[in-house]
Amino acid sequence: MRKPFIAGNWKMYKTVAEAVSLANGLKTALADVTTMELAVCTPATALAAVSGALAGSNIGVGAQNMYWKDEGAFTGEISPVMVKELARYVIIGHSERRQYFGETDETVNLKLKAALAHGLTPIVCIGESLEQNKAGETVPFVGAQIRGAFAGVSAAEAVNVVLAYEPIWAIGTGLTATPEDADRIIQVAIRDVLAELYDGAVAEAIRVQYGGSVKADNMADFIVMPNIDGALVGGASLKVDSFTGIVKNALAALGM
Repeated sequence: MRKPFIAGNWKMYKTVAEAVSLANGLKTALADVTTMELAVCTPATALAAVSGALAGSNIGVGAQNMYWKDEGAFTGEISPVMVKELARYVIIGHSERRQYFGETDETVNLKLKAALAHGLTPIVCIGESLEQNKAGETVPFVGAQIRGAFAGVSAAEAVNVVLAYEPIWAIGTGLTATPEDADRIIQVAIRDVLAELYDGAVAEAIRVQYGGSVKADNMADFIVMPNIDGALVGGASLKVDSFTGIVKNALAALGM
């Protein structure tokens, strides 16, 4: 059975002091969770402080982005070596990185391979726009993102990747895909494509989170779907009560 995994993406929110306060609140509120993997992905400025605050707890720490080179003249970037000092996870290819900062399937692939080479757990984001969804292009588009991300990645490496299916049109809009639609897309556009690239065992081993206006009141409906293994949570991860509610409702729905 794939271990459920819920991660918070704090995006460009929280000063260092605010981040530490939130981390400490989550550490207390979620201290009894043992059957689910948990993580928070903080701004780069807060990684060190949050890593210290959560040291020894059941909540892991992740970065929101990284470059694929170990070092060099790349002003403003952080390398996998730097991330590894402070975090276990790294988000790669988030739709906002693709939309605003020119992230492509090729750069996602480079970052994915660099993260794996340094023992980080990459959370690779894929998902379609509203226009693509309405045009019936979701399955081929998401499938192409999967093929691009995993190019040159071995089966042994692939099973260490976490995927986050995020329909772009549902991020921050209050809209959500139905649980049934999300589950079907993950099966057809993600797991079936992974089975083509590798085999059925690899396709079944890789965890896939859902992301897109995830809240405490809809998490239970998503987590019980057979292809959904958790969530990558945006705005609702910025408060202790809302993120805790998501985790607790997911655990209850799973009978854990």
